[in-house]
Amino acid sequence: MNYAASKEDREFRRQVESFEFPVPEFDHRAHVRLAYTYLVDNDVTESVCLMRDTIISLLKHVGVEPSQKYHETLTEAWVLAVHHFMMNTDSSESADDFMEKNEVLLDSSIMMTHYSAGVLFSELARSSFVAPDLDPIPRHGR
Repeated sequence: MNYAASKEDREFRRQVESFEFPVPEFDHRAHVRLAYTYLVDNDVTESVCLMRDTIISLLKHVGVEPSQKYHETLTEAWVLAVHHFMMNTDSSESADDFMEKNEVLLDSSIMMTHYSAGVLFSELARSSFVAPDLDPIPRHGR
C-alpha cells in the first residue's frame, strides 16, 4: 500500500498549522484531508495527537474555548476511520485521490452508524475517547 500527500496537501497542512487557512473553510472535508496527511507520515496514535493539538490550537487562535467546541471522541474516531479506509485502499496519490476512492468518508453523519447519539454527544465523549456502542471502528496495525 502506497499513500502520498501531494505538494498541495502538505501546503494545506502547513497553512492549517500556522493559522493561515481560513477557519470558515475548515469543514468536514478539510478535517478528513488533514487526518489523511497526518496518517501518510505517522502512525494512528501520533496522528490523533497531531489532530488534537492542531484543532485545539486553531480554536484558541480564533478565540474559541476548546472545551466548548473540541470533541475528543469524534477526532479519534475520524482518524481511525480514515486509517481504516487507507488500509483498504491500494494506493492514493493525494488526499483528493483518496477521498474520491472513499467518498463515504465525506458523509459527516457516518459516525452515527457506530455511536448512539446519547454516547457520542455526552460530556464524557467530548472530553475523552469513548469506544463505539453500536458498531466498532475497525483497527489495523501500522
